[in-house]
Amino acid sequence: MCGIAGWIDLSRPTEWKEADLERMTRTLVRRGPDDEGLWADRHVGLGHRRLAVLDVRRGVQPMIAGSAEQPHAVLCYSGEVYNFRELRSELAARGHVFRTHGDTEVVLNAYLEWGESFVERLSGMFAFALWDPRARRLLLVRDRLGIKPLYYARAGDAVLFASEPKAVLAHPEFTARIDHQGLADLLGLVKTPGVTPFRDLYEVPPGHVLTVDGNGSRLSRYWALPTIPHEDDIVDTVAHVRELLFDIVREQLITDVPLCTLLSGGLDSSALTAIATDVLGKAGEGPVRSFSVDFVGSADHFRASEFRPERDNPYALQVVDHLGTAHQTIELADEALTEDRNRDAVLGAHDLPLTFGDVDTSLYLLFSAIREQSTVALSGESADEVFGGYNWFHDPRVVGTADFPWLSTMQFVPERMLTAEFREHTRFGEYRADRYREAIGEVEYLPGEDAQDRRMREFGHLHLTRWLPVLLDRKDRLSMAAGLEVRVPFCDHRLVEYVHNIPWKIKTYDGREKSVLRGASAGLLPGSVLNRKKSPYPTTADTRYERDLRRRVGTLLAENRSPALDIVDAGALRELLSRPEGYFDTQLRRNPLETALSLAQWYREQWSS
Repeated sequence: MCGIAGWIDLSRPTEWKEADLERMTRTLVRRGPDDEGLWADRHVGLGHRRLAVLDVRRGVQPMIAGSAEQPHAVLCYSGEVYNFRELRSELAARGHVFRTHGDTEVVLNAYLEWGESFVERLSGMFAFALWDPRARRLLLVRDRLGIKPLYYARAGDAVLFASEPKAVLAHPEFTARIDHQGLADLLGLVKTPGVTPFRDLYEVPPGHVLTVDGNGSRLSRYWALPTIPHEDDIVDTVAHVRELLFDIVREQLITDVPLCTLLSGGLDSSALTAIATDVLGKAGEGPVRSFSVDFVGSADHFRASEFRPERDNPYALQVVDHLGTAHQTIELADEALTEDRNRDAVLGAHDLPLTFGDVDTSLYLLFSAIREQSTVALSGESADEVFGGYNWFHDPRVVGTADFPWLSTMQFVPERMLTAEFREHTRFGEYRADRYREAIGEVEYLPGEDAQDRRMREFGHLHLTRWLPVLLDRKDRLSMAAGLEVRVPFCDHRLVEYVHNIPWKIKTYDGREKSVLRGASAGLLPGSVLNRKKSPYPTTADTRYERDLRRRVGTLLAENRSPALDIVDAGALRELLSRPEGYFDTQLRRNPLETALSLAQWYREQWSS
């Protein structure tokens, strides 16, 4: 994993300012703590921060195909292409000669062999800039699901790009200006592809390529969720998913640095850990190193709820006993969740007023602790989106509502708590409804598909294109802030394409959530874990965190200076604070307070100068 930054300006030969490129690149040092590389010619500058994972000694970047004097192509690359070994063999058979053993050189040679269609052959998580000096063309490429971030902006005739907004904002020719409509998109948990809260700063949408050449710049799509008839019965469907998962995990275990799994004790992470144990065991390797998270004193403070019915760690330890992993539970002290430096690190990682409060802080602290012992981790992220694991997939009331399904449970801040001025200025409710109709309009159906399958196909599409990107962005930012590469096997596009087209009656063949995944994991896990009801990532239940949160919001209201109060209504915040102690015992109830604080800090740090 790495961070990239740079620019292109074909309108005139520019005097390359190494200091500007270095300034942009240095903002990404946490994404790539191992090395830095800069490359430029008269029109293009490429900067790279490296987290060495494959071919540690030789895989330096930016990487050049051809000679330094006459390059055929130059690549500035972030991510992993998991099928690089197969591609390398195919390219070698076509006469390509390789000097390294990693995937970066394979991507370069794939472009030289197949041209712009090469991206369709890549399987993995990636975001990269590829400069072709002969064609005077720059390609900015993002993976199919948007696992790896990639931003771009126009500054006059130039195009700036980077893995994170902070790198673009560091260039002196880009002026940061707030886009309130983009902020409404973020606060509304809509995640419209390409949109950010910064004016003139965009994301390359997942599955797209931004081409910049003498004809200007243009976005093109190389992948979208396919609509394909599903011909397999239940038995064959479960068997194929199991086969895919073993193949995917086998590919994603390839690394030249220490690797682990994130083991929560839920079905998703436990299944991946079990498969990794099996694969490594058959290769004569192992044991798998696994990590879970818990809070000091959580057994005493925990209170069961419908949203979080039980603690995770006892189940994680059952998996450890069953599989024999080399396991460590990372216990977090509640005081660490309230420390300014940790809260600041989370906002600095996001660059945006996007937070899930103590969940984000604890995840960052977990990743930081894991990074002391491992460089790569496998995560169960996205199984709920792929297999239909959330409770709202199975709630007829939510299924029948024309709105983004997760908003029935999860919101940063309810619309009623936003100021009337902000709602009116951004058309908040109408905007969200427009974006919902836009997302539904992208869905393709099968001829003759019944009403239930049509609706659940819409549900799957909404989650994979509008909700999953929120979670992937969060996982990427917080892990890379700790210098940890997190791989997400359930986001492999082959699995996503296959499962997306499974009819709902097969997806829920045993009347429960994630039936197919549970069936594919049979025999790998203890029965208690295999049949466990979904429980989300743990949060602290210690009332000291609630008291600290109340104190911070109280100070924000007393000072009454922050532009955040032009967005989140002060009266609504005061009404929340009037609730009795213990009310904010869950992340869901704390979200409006956390969002107000995040907005206030974002304004203070980003817009105060």
